[in-house]
Amino acid sequence: MLAPLENDPRDYAWGSTALIADLQGRPASGSPEAEVWFGDHPGSPARLGDGTRLDVWLGAQGAGALSYLLKLLAAASPLSIQVHPSKERAEAGFAAEDAAGVPRDAPERNYRDANHKPEIIVAVSERFEALAGLRDVAATRRMLDLLPQTPGVRELDRMLSGADATAALRDTLAWLLSGHAQAVVADVIAALDAVTDPDGFAAELAAVRRIATAYPGDPGVVVALLMNLVVLARGEALYAPAGVLHAYLDGLGVELMAASDNVLRGGLTPKHIDVDELLRVVDTRPSDPPRIAPEAVADGIDVFRPDVPDFELWRVRVADGVARTLPLHGPAIALAVSGALHVTGASGQAVDLTPGRAAFASADEAELTVTGTGDLFVALPGH
Repeated sequence: MLAPLENDPRDYAWGSTALIADLQGRPASGSPEAEVWFGDHPGSPARLGDGTRLDVWLGAQGAGALSYLLKLLAAASPLSIQVHPSKERAEAGFAAEDAAGVPRDAPERNYRDANHKPEIIVAVSERFEALAGLRDVAATRRMLDLLPQTPGVRELDRMLSGADATAALRDTLAWLLSGHAQAVVADVIAALDAVTDPDGFAAELAAVRRIATAYPGDPGVVVALLMNLVVLARGEALYAPAGVLHAYLDGLGVELMAASDNVLRGGLTPKHIDVDELLRVVDTRPSDPPRIAPEAVADGIDVFRPDVPDFELWRVRVADGVARTLPLHGPAIALAVSGALHVTGASGQAVDLTPGRAAFASADEAELTVTGTGDLFVALPGH
């Protein structure tokens, strides 16, 4: 089966009022539109063209749940700083909270399910801004040298001065998020506005100042100061595996993740932060931003293939007079991001897609042929 797939935007406060509407070529609703979920996740299952929920249809066919969730994500202000658990830690944490009687919808619950949640995001807007991974400590300390040397700035620098950078970052995160460093947080945030010579860190400092405006007094502002700023151009991607601290700041992207809702937060949120569990999960080794490049498979077809079995993301680009055929190895969801495309399955069923519109192909379709002009992303299980 090949059929249209649709869903309603989710109105999280950080969402853009225009990006998704502009992509889909419709009037803006006037409310934030943060994400559109294309999948069978029970939090917001998508609907087939006849109105049937995708999870209901899969159940009626005796098919298992999808291993992935595809989204359009549109950020106008920063999302929470967060990290996702490994599969092993998710299984242990979920079982422990169940055994302790913590309701699965409780705001203080960490594990909503027993799955990991690695994720990839590919920029659809011309610029997509994010924080990802913890910066080399020596570079962060050079940036702190540019701030007025107030007591709070000096104390933060002292916390980062240990010989073991991984341990120093772990201790600093614990200290910042524990609630005991609020005076330091306020002092560092105030110092950000007094920088006169950014000396190579202008973009990083500007981004953190914008975050401070959105989340005044939040310790996550100083956590953000420790993280890599990443600016993606259209078509570039980030991959956040288990343990990598990250936050999306601004822009429109296609996001693909394992089918899970497990998030440990590390600031920029009024929601529950479990510092101890965060520290069990987070990888505090300094690293470069976790970019991921696609692998060229054929003319006009490439694939982002991370090191997890749950998903891979194919990108298909077509022009007039050209047909691209993509073999399928499982149930697929196709999402157009530009142009006007005609997608035909092995069954002969066909769907026309315009930007922001999606289709579901059941596993027995075997392949999709794409014609027209534009760009299409296709989510598939990993293999």
